Amino acid sequence: MLKIVRKAATTAKKLHVQNRWLSFTASSACGIRGPCIIEKRGIDIIHDPWFNKDTAFPPTERDRLGLRGLLPPRILTFEQQYDRFMDAYRSLEKNTSNDSERVVSLAKWRMLNRLHDRNETLYYRVLIDNIKEFAPVIYTPTVGLVDMIVLTDGSRILGLGDLGVQGIAIPIGKLDMYVAAAGMNPQRILPVMLDVGTNNQVLLEDPLYLGLRQPRLEGEEYLSVVDEFMEAVHARWPKAIIQFEDFQMKWAFETLRRYRKKFCMFNDDIQGTAGVALAGLLGATRAQGRPVCDFAKQKIVIAGAGSAGIGVLNMAKQAFLRMVENCGMVDNNQFWLLDKDVWGLVTTDRKNIDPAAAPFARGHGQGEIEGLREGASLHEVVAKVNPHVLLGLSGVGGIFTEEVLKAMRKSDSSRPAIFAMSNPTIKAECTAANAFEYAGENTVFASGSPFENVNLGNGKVGHVNQANNMYLFPGIGLGALLSGARVITDGMLQAAAECLASYMTDEQVQSGMLYPSISSIRHITTEVGAAVLRAALAEELAQGHGDVGPKELMHMSKEDTVEYVASNMWFPGYSPLVQKKFF
Repeated sequence: MLKIVRKAATTAKKLHVQNRWLSFTASSACGIRGPCIIEKRGIDIIHDPWFNKDTAFPPTERDRLGLRGLLPPRILTFEQQYDRFMDAYRSLEKNTSNDSERVVSLAKWRMLNRLHDRNETLYYRVLIDNIKEFAPVIYTPTVGLVDMIVLTDGSRILGLGDLGVQGIAIPIGKLDMYVAAAGMNPQRILPVMLDVGTNNQVLLEDPLYLGLRQPRLEGEEYLSVVDEFMEAVHARWPKAIIQFEDFQMKWAFETLRRYRKKFCMFNDDIQGTAGVALAGLLGATRAQGRPVCDFAKQKIVIAGAGSAGIGVLNMAKQAFLRMVENCGMVDNNQFWLLDKDVWGLVTTDRKNIDPAAAPFARGHGQGEIEGLREGASLHEVVAKVNPHVLLGLSGVGGIFTEEVLKAMRKSDSSRPAIFAMSNPTIKAECTAANAFEYAGENTVFASGSPFENVNLGNGKVGHVNQANNMYLFPGIGLGALLSGARVITDGMLQAAAECLASYMTDEQVQSGMLYPSISSIRHITTEVGAAVLRAALAEELAQGHGDVGPKELMHMSKEDTVEYVASNMWFPGYSPLVQKKFF
């Protein structure tokens, strides 16, 4: 019976996807360079957020499209509409200044969401121009051709756990970032929620819950659903990039292993987080006044053996080995991993060790620190190892206690680095203020959630670096798309991370700044996308995109690839609308 239900659901999804495709093939040529021929008229245009211009329809369009009487008589320009929305947004901020942060965030999200549902062009212009301010509102949810798909099964949403079908907000928010940061055409993106049930008992007992009221599928039954989806997507849109998002750890690693050599896909929690972390780790090495090659000498303690933590370790290990080979260094194990199940050091003595964590278990080989047993506490490990970097991807708020942070004062680095990367904010391993207070003013600090810079007195500032996946995943997706690569390799991901790491000047890094301002996200994404494209070319994986083939790409200089990526980024603007019947 379950197979019949699932088959029917799959068929319905395919029909829905096909209908959505048909709905925007007519507009696939629409853009700011020329007229857009449409079949709609009157109220149907106003109800379509892609075509709707609200009060910006000029008199000629109001006449020929049957819009007279359906809109206020006043005609505003795009810029006036923009100013009007921002005035309303600032009024909302003022009127809610005494309310709780949760109430204010929800009100802002609703206001932006209403604009998106009414007028996509204006929405994305507002988002692009105010990306630093609006990204936290939409990116961390308070609640022709498809180029980009973001897929989740809702099993591990941020630090909130199993949210079932309510996890759809994550793909929607991620794809908004693809539009704003990478210039993906909003008509060529598709958020997908695979409903395979939920193990959240609260949701199962909630009469208003919209998802399947059954426990999550497991084993081969689960994989058969994902297999069917991946095959169907590849058959329908063979050039689409698929980003896996917020899958629980066992399925995050299994699906990545299962699909990465067959489809053009990547897992943002594993690989995107790892890339941003690696960029920060390389920056932390530079902040110590050492060459990047010295990253291979860094001692790193990682709290958190989930998909994100293991992903960081895998990418850091690859970079580490490459630097060992290039710089003629000794290959020592420089990583100490602690998991949250027993909150202790993972060693080769552990029984039933997770296969993904096993390669990073401490043994009795070269470079071992005496006196550290299986299950040693975080404080014990930090006190014994004196690490250069303490990195948290635990999902446990406050795990970097005062005792642990004070132990970092004995770090073998003059500028110890503390990465509290779990989000949302309540899940952060420590606050920025605590890091600088207890670990010292020379600390280099990064977090997954936003914190304000810390005033250290005497004119000194403790810089907060938000290690946000937004720095990389849009560029990875865009670079893979424009290169025409059929898979996304470790080399392409490392190129993205190293591009981000090199984005900051030596002066900025010395001051404790590891990442650039989010306000320059489009330029960052352009550079990252070009780096990914060049890596695909170097690995002979690029097949080209559109009218630009692999031969044309091969003849591009570094500057040419950057310009090519920038020229393929969509930017919002109204197109003249013309009814099809007139032609």
